[in-house]
Amino acid sequence: MQPSLTHSTDGNAPPAGRQSAMALLARAESGELDAMLARLAPVPASADLRPPEIGLVMLRGRTGGDGAPFNLGEATVARAAVRLEGGATGFAYRLGRDASAARKAAVLDALWQDATRRPAVDEALDPIRARLAEEAVRLRAETAATKVDFFTLVRGED
Repeated sequence: MQPSLTHSTDGNAPPAGRQSAMALLARAESGELDAMLARLAPVPASADLRPPEIGLVMLRGRTGGDGAPFNLGEATVARAAVRLEGGATGFAYRLGRDASAARKAAVLDALWQDATRRPAVDEALDPIRARLAEEAVRLRAETAATKVDFFTLVRGED
């Protein structure tokens, strides 16, 4: 039986924690993934369950957020599935064509599932969390700068 993307192979790991880690790994830059792997060294040997692949996924949208669904377009996605020496499996899906980054993210996902390594992996994810939080603050500030307050003028009739 293959583990699902949302449930950890470790019965003690909360699915939401793994989902959060996988979301951060999906948004990490390739250099950040390299730094994480270096920080967590030595990393057990890994074998591909499925070689890294690049493909397309259909993006769906909804008019107004809750209207009828429609096909918005396609996006390129890289995915990887690995098994570490010791049996832990890791999966990763990333927007774009960087198959090596998907494989690195899958290795880190497998490391996260090891209860003894999870705190170190979570700590290694902190710089990515900080970068994404900083980008979100900057984006909110840029958006707030374009805010327009509309008001109604009452015209007097002579």
